[in-house]
Amino acid sequence: MVSRDASPPPNTAGQPSQPSLRRMREFGVRPKRELGQNFLIDSNMLGVIERAAEPASTDTVLEIGGGLGVLSEHLAPLVAHLHVVELDRGLQPALRDAIDPFHNVTLHIADAMRLDLRALDPAPTKVVANLPYGIAAGAILRTIEELPAVELWVAMVQREVGERFAAPAGSGAYGVPSVIAQLACDVRVLRGVSRNVFAPVPNVDSVLVELRRSGPAAPQALRDLVGAAFAHRRKALARSLALAPDAAVDVRQRARAALEEIGHRSDVRAERLSAQDFRLLHEKLSA
Repeated sequence: MVSRDASPPPNTAGQPSQPSLRRMREFGVRPKRELGQNFLIDSNMLGVIERAAEPASTDTVLEIGGGLGVLSEHLAPLVAHLHVVELDRGLQPALRDAIDPFHNVTLHIADAMRLDLRALDPAPTKVVANLPYGIAAGAILRTIEELPAVELWVAMVQREVGERFAAPAGSGAYGVPSVIAQLACDVRVLRGVSRNVFAPVPNVDSVLVELRRSGPAAPQALRDLVGAAFAHRRKALARSLALAPDAAVDVRQRARAALEEIGHRSDVRAERLSAQDFRLLHEKLSA
């Protein structure tokens, strides 16, 4: 742990005033591309994220990918409790520099994809994060499933990931993540994010995406159905279901009949069904 008392004032000794740049220099941080480390260096984005996240004094927020703590120290005074998850132990001194002044922050040095999210206490009600590119989609889907008290997600993600989550049925980006997210949430891309707000500058574009919970996470059987339906995108949905390793002998015929019952052609492809169509299809096939 590094004491804030030992840190030079931001504008002395040639230190940059921007917190990320200052901490990179002060703590000798070298971004690790293999961990998707692109640190936020434009403090104006903090206000953009705050307005989208609507932080309240009763909120418990989960931040995945704490990085250098600029978002952490911005959110901490606005919420009841903040959980910060960071995989890289080498960032702990810089993160402590940001969060040690606050008594309502819990730092978890852990892999967010392995951390027992259900054990977080207090339980998160919002997820607000600059998500590492490599885990962005998986982290959002995992928190939808495992954190039922979360009502709002505001996250910076790779543009393709954000557009995939928000994609409408019938579009090229629409797929399994779109359906699973949209079964539980209303999803929209709020805005594009310039590459220049990060250091190092990533070679992909980013967006700020919002998910608002509209219902419970899809049960495993429904998620399995969606996965099987998209497993062979160029084939009819019913045929794709029949090709699943554990498919019932009559699933193709039953699926064709069920699709017609919910208003689709029997040979429709998976990408033509909305999230709610998949829910209806599951109900028909489970009856």
